[in-house]
Amino acid sequence: MVHQIMIMQLLNLLISQSLNVISDLNSKYVESLERALSEFLLDDDDDLDLHHTRRGSQGSVACLISDAFLYFTRAVAERFNLPRFVLRTGGFSSFRVFAAFTHLHQKGYLPVQASRLEESIEELPPLRIKDLPAASSPDLELMVELVSDMVEETKASSGLIWNSFEELEQPALEEMRQLFSIPIFPIGPFHKYSSLASSTCLISKDRNCIPWLDKQAPKSVVYVSFGSLALLKEKELLEIAWGLSNCKHPFLLVIMPGLFGLGSEAADPLPKGIMEKLDGRGLVVQWAPQDEVLAHCSVGAFLTHSGWNSTLESISEGVPMICMPLISDQFANAKYVSDVWRVGLRLESLDRENVEKAVKKIMEEKEGEEIRERILELKEKATLCLKPGGSSYESFESLVNYILSPS
Repeated sequence: MVHQIMIMQLLNLLISQSLNVISDLNSKYVESLERALSEFLLDDDDDLDLHHTRRGSQGSVACLISDAFLYFTRAVAERFNLPRFVLRTGGFSSFRVFAAFTHLHQKGYLPVQASRLEESIEELPPLRIKDLPAASSPDLELMVELVSDMVEETKASSGLIWNSFEELEQPALEEMRQLFSIPIFPIGPFHKYSSLASSTCLISKDRNCIPWLDKQAPKSVVYVSFGSLALLKEKELLEIAWGLSNCKHPFLLVIMPGLFGLGSEAADPLPKGIMEKLDGRGLVVQWAPQDEVLAHCSVGAFLTHSGWNSTLESISEGVPMICMPLISDQFANAKYVSDVWRVGLRLESLDRENVEKAVKKIMEEKEGEEIRERILELKEKATLCLKPGGSSYESFESLVNYILSPS
């Protein structure tokens, strides 16, 4: 319990910092973006006609695309006579929560009470109160304000571009189309558009894990990564490591040294006792080429924080997930993975026994076989949706035509 409280304190601090950054961006950076766009749009011309940009001429700027939370860009786009499209890199299912955030606050679901964590949210099935993002943030009022503004500014945009595909989230997509009377374009999974997509990562990747994976048996390896915001205390990390060690399956564990919650640059973050017991069965790296790892034939399960990118990547490669959500939309993502799509399991508590049990269930038991069959079906759909005639392919074509159509 003490460690759960410590993790929550770390999360609340990170949430508070993020909210303040978002608030500052929306209140202070309108003029900066206007100047940048002016310089981009004009060729050595100091006079800018705000109502006649070069949209429509060869090489012109056709629109402005910005993240949903950077809603200050609406005012800038209007000044330059540009349509603004909102980009959502998360899923439809988790965005349902943001769209209902003010209502959830008014109805008393927020702030969360410990005694109500398992209570279902009637307005947002199948979610429970524990699946709400950042629900215990000390800056709840600011969060409600920012989310409310984001939703209203999204409704005022020219369209929504989404990193998802229809076959995965059809019910939530239809719900969003009813709520937002603007065109919605699900064109994901984004990472499948280019083999070079991962090259934009600012963190150096360790490819030494690939030769190690080559030596492992097919579908035998548990890949473990918690993204670039790993908020684990040392005890939680050790529980995961011991659970992996006890399950007797080889594993690839990504630990980013020096990140929030670890505070160590040590090359060997795990105790020698664990490493000696592993006898070469486990490999610990600081980072890894995740798309390449998940596509490797030796990987049989993914222990993940349930970030949306990781979720889509795992689905796209047909790798069953063991979900350990930490922050934001990860809780809702994990709920859908485990209970709706049924392509993974969720760790309800972090201890070595639960880690070992979940790994064995995925890797050794009939339930794991059924999970693997379901996620392979989704993998096929994720592949087909991007091909000519597929849902995301057609949606992308519609987006391009819509942007280029006369205003």
